[in-house]
Amino acid sequence: MVVFGVDPHKHSHTVVAVDEASRKLGQLTVSSAQDGQLRLLRWARQLGSDRRRWAVEDGRHVAGRLVAQLLGAGEAVVWVPPKLMAQTRASGRTRGKSDPIDALAVARAALREPGLPAAQLPGAALAVRLLVDHRDDLVAERTRMINRLRWHLHALDPELAPPVRTLDRLWVLDRLAGQLAGLEGVRAQIAVELVAAVRQLTGRINQLERDLATQVAPLSGQLRQVVGVGALTAAKLIGHTGGVGRFGRSARFAMHAGVAPIPVWSGNQTRHRLNRGGNRQLYAAIHRVAVTQLRGHPPARALMERRMAAGSTKPEALRVLKRHLADVLYAAMCIDEQTTSLKHAGQPAAA
Repeated sequence: MVVFGVDPHKHSHTVVAVDEASRKLGQLTVSSAQDGQLRLLRWARQLGSDRRRWAVEDGRHVAGRLVAQLLGAGEAVVWVPPKLMAQTRASGRTRGKSDPIDALAVARAALREPGLPAAQLPGAALAVRLLVDHRDDLVAERTRMINRLRWHLHALDPELAPPVRTLDRLWVLDRLAGQLAGLEGVRAQIAVELVAAVRQLTGRINQLERDLATQVAPLSGQLRQVVGVGALTAAKLIGHTGGVGRFGRSARFAMHAGVAPIPVWSGNQTRHRLNRGGNRQLYAAIHRVAVTQLRGHPPARALMERRMAAGSTKPEALRVLKRHLADVLYAAMCIDEQTTSLKHAGQPAAA
C-alpha cells in the first residue's frame, strides 16, 4: 500500500508518497490545472504499486477538481481534516511548515486513522451544500446591513427603528421606506439605500429557501420525520455530510460532526468534555435539533432528566442528547440515501 498525502492549493498541489511504515518514497508539486493532475497520476502509477490510496487535506474549494479527477480515474480517496493534519505535523521530527511537510503529515495522518471518510463524486448533496452556504453568506451580509441601518435610524430619529428582529420582514421594510421618503440629508439617503439593499437580499434569501425546500424534499423523506428537522436543517445536514455512506458507521459521523464527547479523566472520576473539532456547521444543525426537541419532544426531555438525575450537569446531559441524535440522524440519512440510490437505479424501494 502506498499512501499519497496531498496538500492542495489554488495554483498548485504538493504530494508526498509514503509506504505502510510511513517512510517517505517521494514528492512532487504540480500545477492545479488539468495537465498537472494528469502528470500527478502518471507519477503515482510509476511508483509501481497497484494498491494506492490518496489522502487529501479537506479544503474542498481548492481540492474539488483534483478529487473528482482522481475518483474518475478509479483511485481511492479519503479526506483528512486540517486539525488532524496539524496534530500529526506537530508530532513529527521535522520542524517548520511547508507544503511538503504538510503533505507528509496528511499521508501519515491517513495511515494512523483508518476510518477517515471516503470522498465521493459530486452529486445532489453538493448542489444542496452550495445553495446552503450561499444563503448563509447572504444572511450574514443582510445582518451587517441591518446593523448599519439601525445606527443611521437611531441618529435620524429613534422612533423610526422597528422592533428587534423585524427588519427581515418585507412589510416592515416597505413601511420604513415610506417613513424615510420625506426626510432629507445624506444620512437619510444612506438609510434609504440600505433599506432597498436589505429588501433585495431578503427577497433572494426567501427564494433560496424555497429552492432548497424543493431540492431537499426527495432526498430527506426519512430525515424530515425526525422531530426538529425542517427543510433548512435537512439541507444543512445533507449538504455538509456529503454522502452519509462514506462514514461506515454512526460513530464516525458523530466524530465528524463534533458531537462525540472527548474523555478527560484520570483516576476514579469519569468525565467527558465538549469536542471542539469536527464540522461546525453539522454541529450547529444537530444543536438546533436538540434545542427544538427539548422544547416539545417528551423522549428528549426524559433523556435530559435521566442524565441530570444521575449526576450530569445540564451541558453534559445536552451533549449526551446530541450524541444520541447523531445516531438517529445518521440512520435516517442512510435510509434516504439508499432509497434515492434505488430510485435512480429504477428499482422499487424497500418497504
